[in-house]
Amino acid sequence: MSTPEPRDPTVALTAETQAALSPMDVLQALKDGNKRFIDGTPLERDFMKQVRETAGGQYPMAAILGCIDSRVPHEIVFDKGVGDVFSARVAGNFVNTDILGSLEFATAVAGAKVIVVLGHTECGAVKGACDHVELGNLTSTLANISPAVYAINDFEGERSSKNKDFVQAVAHENVEMTVRNMVDRSTVMRNLVQEGKLMVIGAMHDVATGEVMFMEESMITAETL
Repeated sequence: MSTPEPRDPTVALTAETQAALSPMDVLQALKDGNKRFIDGTPLERDFMKQVRETAGGQYPMAAILGCIDSRVPHEIVFDKGVGDVFSARVAGNFVNTDILGSLEFATAVAGAKVIVVLGHTECGAVKGACDHVELGNLTSTLANISPAVYAINDFEGERSSKNKDFVQAVAHENVEMTVRNMVDRSTVMRNLVQEGKLMVIGAMHDVATGEVMFMEESMITAETL
């Protein structure tokens, strides 16, 4: 049984209510929000009220690094409101220096307690990486996903976008690698994890059902670091 979130989730977060949340509280709030989304029971929110409430500052609970895919709107699939989450998006949900810097701001400066690396099924960027697509600047973008393609080295079957199982295996591996890369490449976030102030975890969103499956085995906390 989940523990109720220790705040009214329809009210914009403040410095006080953000501080009262632990990383596990935030993870549960994201899980509960996704369940409401797939059940068709989202909370009623006055978004313009939240705009006014957050005009003087922001205190989000989480940061989500996801793909640019139009079928995965972060605030909607987690049933969150204005000021609840930072949203970083790039085709293939990988990290580079700019995204790492953005997430360092989200956590060390603005106080987010959880980073979710959110992959998804039927990912066009992953399919492109599997097929070694070359197209303008997209070529270098997809190169960031190539390590996950090559990491799946014991796969039997066609290694292309035509094989859904291969695409899914690469997408899953890409999320796990991104979680590890994030903590390895950022001493700022690694220190926050060591202090128990931050959790990093991977997840996969199913574009056919809307369900987000958290990859508990990928979770990085002070205890697992």
